[in-house]
Amino acid sequence: MEFRLVYMTAASRDEAKKIGRTLVEERLAACANVIDGMESVYWWQGKLTEDRETVLIAKTRAEMVPALTERVKALHSYTVPCVVALPLLGGNSAYMAWLEAETVRPS
Repeated sequence: MEFRLVYMTAASRDEAKKIGRTLVEERLAACANVIDGMESVYWWQGKLTEDRETVLIAKTRAEMVPALTERVKALHSYTVPCVVALPLLGGNSAYMAWLEAETVRPS
């Protein structure tokens, strides 16, 4: 089974927690980490922008990334939220088994 680390940003800690909690409750992610206090510099609509944002990192199965992405887009305040998935190439096999178990929706 393949797993992904999904990196996202949010406008605030509260928004990141709401999105992360929803993803975990709906079993789209096994875990979500909220890291507050990030400073971002980026171009938006032709203007160089600097903002404080919050990082949200979710761990999930590769096959769930499309559904997770759509759910984040539905919940997010941004027009174009950052949602990017990175492959998990290895690690603690017991943790990977836990990720697999926690991303199965109850019947």
